[in-house]
Amino acid sequence: MAKLKKQLSYISVPSQIINSLSSSSLQSLLVSPKKPSKSSFSRNSYKNPRFWFLTLFLVGLFGMLKLGFNIDPPIPFSPYPCFTTSPQDSFASNEKSHASFASNEQQNGQKDEILKGFNESQALVSKGFEDSEESEFWKQPDGMGYRPCLHFSREYRKFSNAIVKDRRKYLLVVVSGGMNQQRNQIVDAVVIARILGAALVVPILQVNVIWGDESEFSDIFDLEYFKSVLANDVRIVSSLPSTHIMTRPVEEKRTPLHVSPQWIRARYLRRLNREGVLLLRGLDSRLSKDLPSDLQKLRCKVAFHALRFAPPILQLGNKLAERMRSKGPYLSLHLRMEKDVWVRTGCLPGPEYDEMISNERKQRPELLTARSNMTYHERKLAGLCPLNAVEVTRLLKALGAPKLARIYWAGGEPLGGKEALLPLITEFPHLYNKEDLALPGELEPFANKASLMAAIDYIVSENSDVFMPSHGGNMGHAIQGHRAYAGHKKYITPNKRQMLHYFLNSSLPEAEFNRIIKELHSESLGQPELRTSKAGRDVTKYPVPECMCNDSHAHSS
Repeated sequence: MAKLKKQLSYISVPSQIINSLSSSSLQSLLVSPKKPSKSSFSRNSYKNPRFWFLTLFLVGLFGMLKLGFNIDPPIPFSPYPCFTTSPQDSFASNEKSHASFASNEQQNGQKDEILKGFNESQALVSKGFEDSEESEFWKQPDGMGYRPCLHFSREYRKFSNAIVKDRRKYLLVVVSGGMNQQRNQIVDAVVIARILGAALVVPILQVNVIWGDESEFSDIFDLEYFKSVLANDVRIVSSLPSTHIMTRPVEEKRTPLHVSPQWIRARYLRRLNREGVLLLRGLDSRLSKDLPSDLQKLRCKVAFHALRFAPPILQLGNKLAERMRSKGPYLSLHLRMEKDVWVRTGCLPGPEYDEMISNERKQRPELLTARSNMTYHERKLAGLCPLNAVEVTRLLKALGAPKLARIYWAGGEPLGGKEALLPLITEFPHLYNKEDLALPGELEPFANKASLMAAIDYIVSENSDVFMPSHGGNMGHAIQGHRAYAGHKKYITPNKRQMLHYFLNSSLPEAEFNRIIKELHSESLGQPELRTSKAGRDVTKYPVPECMCNDSHAHSS
């Protein structure tokens, strides 16, 4: 048998490659090495130069990729999670994620758009808080946890059923003055009806001698709501019943000031039981400010709950308030600069109109309500005169009002027209009144009706973030109490008696003037004040403690 020859296979390798290989590498190609165990690999791999060469190569490759593609390492937590400190850093990762798809110019455009959107959103969030000083102006006072708290006593509730069922006694009242003065008298009329145990006929509003407004109760207030809220306290009727229509009422024209419940019962109750009808006129300040707790609570219930404005007034007033608030917080000013105000207060508006006002006062001395034995300068320094536009402007600037603050001014046409407001408009250009805010035709139903216009002003002012009157008065007092009852919303009471001396000091540096004015008003910003801390205070102006309580000081009976 022929012997088989061993077949060999050959691989053709170019000489250049053979020459480039080391002898150990060449040997590895020709001889198949044994498969190493895992333990031998772990011991020897770190000694192998090829391992280190591969490691260096991978590190270098990763470095080149990072430089070429700008890859950021992952960040577990953003240093600005709420975008409140550094919005630019917050948006960086979002921009870099698009780097491989957009040019640098495109990236810059995207960044500008993002930052623009952020700035706009921040402006909406801040709502006018341009810096710390300006945000301080809008800061609300500490209400100390006080909230409405009308808990009537068991004795009060016990007699309520008999009072509302009584059909024998009726009280007629005629209230006078402007809308806010009428409002105060209506509050007291309800309380007097309760004291006498009589039904209250819807109050008659006397035509105002200055404005000639012939509005009736139901034109200004929501009559049915008024009746329903007070249904358990006093019976309200729209007119006298047929059984009493021919009765000649007992009429009292001149009730003394600040009378007590005991005086009212002693004076009227016997005659009212006999005749069945009592007619009272001019109730302004006739009832004492210091009444038993239940009657004080009833005052608050009438003022802050029952006397809701009629739906058409309420609807328009809320619309105007929403338009004011559409671009952030707003301030409301009650400017008392009308001609009749200057005549009644015995004060002078300025050189252009001083002679006119003096002559009007001489012709109609009955309109002067200020102290007739005081000169104008004495009244001014005593804080009895309204602030003019220059003084209001200086006061607002000293208190830190932002120049771009939106301001609603309530009140009638100032003497001299809008030119009288130029000092205020120059410093605070965003100054509006109801005529500026209303759409064409919205104010037509209320034209030539001063009480209805005053009610619209009241609603917009009550809804403001900050309120300040230029002079005391019924509207200012009513809104002060309303804002306190709503949680002590900021209400600036100008400290005219003390601040006017500094207004007259032209040598005082502005910074020092501002510091002094702020200090004078630090306790006049609407903080809770106890009515009982000073005699003669009206509970509808200072509802603490009878009508409001907090967790540490409850006032339930």
